[in-house]
Amino acid sequence: MENITLCLCFFMIFCIIVSTWKIYNRRLQLPPGPTPLPLVGNIFQGSYVLYKSYNKLCKRYGPVFTVWLGNSPVVVLCGYQVVKEALIHYSHQFSARGPLPISERLAQGYGIITTNSNRWEQMRRFALTTLRNFGMGKRSMEHRVQEEAQYLVKAIEDTCGETFNPKVVLARAVNNVINLVVFGRRWDYEEKMLLTLLNTITNLLNFIRSPLGVAYASFEGIMKYLPGPHQKIFEDCERLKCFIKEQMNSHRNTLNPDSPRDFIDCFLIQANKEKGRNNNEFCEENLAVSVFELFAAGTETTANTLQFSLLVMIKYPHIQDKIQKEIHTVIGPDRLPGISDRIHMPYTNAVIHEIMRYLDLTPMALPHLVTEDTHFRGYTIPKGTTVIPLLSSVLSDPDHWKTPYDFNPEHFLDENGMFCTQEALMPFSAGKRICPGEGLARMEIFLFVTALLHKFTLKPANNSDTFNLEILRRAFRNNGLDYNLRAYPRAHNDQG
Repeated sequence: MENITLCLCFFMIFCIIVSTWKIYNRRLQLPPGPTPLPLVGNIFQGSYVLYKSYNKLCKRYGPVFTVWLGNSPVVVLCGYQVVKEALIHYSHQFSARGPLPISERLAQGYGIITTNSNRWEQMRRFALTTLRNFGMGKRSMEHRVQEEAQYLVKAIEDTCGETFNPKVVLARAVNNVINLVVFGRRWDYEEKMLLTLLNTITNLLNFIRSPLGVAYASFEGIMKYLPGPHQKIFEDCERLKCFIKEQMNSHRNTLNPDSPRDFIDCFLIQANKEKGRNNNEFCEENLAVSVFELFAAGTETTANTLQFSLLVMIKYPHIQDKIQKEIHTVIGPDRLPGISDRIHMPYTNAVIHEIMRYLDLTPMALPHLVTEDTHFRGYTIPKGTTVIPLLSSVLSDPDHWKTPYDFNPEHFLDENGMFCTQEALMPFSAGKRICPGEGLARMEIFLFVTALLHKFTLKPANNSDTFNLEILRRAFRNNGLDYNLRAYPRAHNDQG
């Protein structure tokens, strides 16, 4: 027994020495950063929570530095100029997808998020074309969102001015937009299938952000075999993919090539056109995973942005009032807000853009991978190195925002009160890997927010309620944001 223990000790010491030697040699080639511990890297030093620690690390090591997740180095990019230079000016070198162990296990090499090369190019091009066309069949994308906005308004009308938590109803409305896009249909807000879809996606995203998810991403080789709650999450996701495949089969049996109803129909039509061609990627697995990714990426982020938008309205009633006056002037009392109204509503547009900036919902872009040895900002980053552009550092870059840590719609208004764009607004990332659902998300946020403020005046559940936005905007990264409000219907003579 003593001999076995001694052998194990020697083996562990040997592993630590080998790990230390490998890290030391690789550190010589990489940008500077905090000294990693053998085997675990910087995980237990707080550096993996980059949106909390980047300011300190950036001041010490500069806007390009390295942290270690286990034995794997990650180069971090901070600030607007550095992130823009990498993702746009060096787009070829920084365009590959870095490791995403959880997503890779779910995708099995298919879809858009985790893939590279020809498969990624074909799937991304198809998704962008389909989502940007805003026209699948007879109903435009805008019409689908407006339709769901009416159901959302009705659900809130049913609260009759009583207190309610907007979290659930907003998530159901946003998820139904995805349902309309991919399945061509929506579900009632209390229908079991809708709740199952939402619950599966919520559990998955909570797992990815949790300490257990960080451990899985760092030590996948061990974690994928260990029992635990993460195994049930993967099982639930597989059941969701089975449901998606059932919908695909139903669509295939009722497909009319001359009248596509949704994303699945468009994919099946394209698959028929691509039959027999070399490098054809329009297969069943790519469709199933792409639809799953649309759910995962397009539901929670948009719902959270809407939830925070309503919180801003009850926190700052003068902002709500000014938006409602603009709605009254441009839209009037009798019709739904439309995307064409956005250009005539500079203040509303500025507030929505500032919400996306200040909320900082996804502080880190998904990991990129360097496709070749790259000379960047005085460093040589070896081929195959993982890179994380820190979007949080862009959205609060003091060189580009007048009051980076305060909520300030003036960031998007010129001296004449007209809306002005800002290049440093990158909530959806930038370059070749920018979120393909950006256009749909922006449309949903504008149409849902204006539809609700067109019909309701929003107030806190209690007059004594106070909200610290600086603290609450971080809630989405932990257990989520929960608050109550009241929605009072606006009378016609109250529209101005």
